[in-house]
Amino acid sequence: MSFLFELKNFFSKKNVLNFEKTSYVHPYQRGIPVPSKVMENGCGSCKDCETHCPTKVILRKGGDQLEMDYGKCLQCGLCVEICTDGKLRNSGFIYTFVLHREEFYTTYKNGKLDLPNQTKFTLTENQKRFRALTQNRGFLYREVAAGGNNTVESELNASYNSVFDSEREGIRLVASPKHADAIVFSGPVSENMEAPLQTAWDVISEPKALVACGTEAVSGGLFPQGKLPKEPDLYISGDPPRPDVILQAFRLLLGRFSFNFQEALHKFLESEK
Repeated sequence: MSFLFELKNFFSKKNVLNFEKTSYVHPYQRGIPVPSKVMENGCGSCKDCETHCPTKVILRKGGDQLEMDYGKCLQCGLCVEICTDGKLRNSGFIYTFVLHREEFYTTYKNGKLDLPNQTKFTLTENQKRFRALTQNRGFLYREVAAGGNNTVESELNASYNSVFDSEREGIRLVASPKHADAIVFSGPVSENMEAPLQTAWDVISEPKALVACGTEAVSGGLFPQGKLPKEPDLYISGDPPRPDVILQAFRLLLGRFSFNFQEALHKFLESEK
């Protein structure tokens, strides 16, 4: 019977995720909060969303402008729950990763994304060098848990299962930073983890990349952010980000995936009209 079972599996359709067909929106996830259509008439004056957001994602300016820092967003949905007027909604938009921290800064006017005022970013020299080294072969990384709650580590573990299969992209976790091309760290970088993170970074030869994985790593989340070895080359927001989101972000860093957070969010919002 075991032979027949294995034979059946051999001819069964593979369940490995096709990265070329994935979507930045997931129907069963909260994703980041965005203004609803009601916001077109202005926001009002209650400021509940700004006041009660645990990580201070939202800044209201007047009655018609919202400034959101999605690098701080936990995607908890609290701002949507407390907005009694329904001015905010959960979007399901989960591809919250960028190559520059400032790309997370998003402005809405009367409920519409103010895309023309968003800055255009180019690759840094280090990102170019790292991409040239790793685009074809992938990269090895050492993960550093820098004071987080281990949820990011759980998602990284899941990225190696038979559905996501990180290693088919040449992306593998190694036991020592001496064997790594990159450091992936989670958590807000607590005081006791500043030195170990710096040490892990220092022993990697150039070119190398630093990846902030999870909202706490990007901005500190609920906690003050500790000292980083340098500005990260990749930021992945979410508490924690899903395995497919993490791997797509890695593919962006490698240059195998073309994605711009602001443009994708704008396209998504326009498609819903």
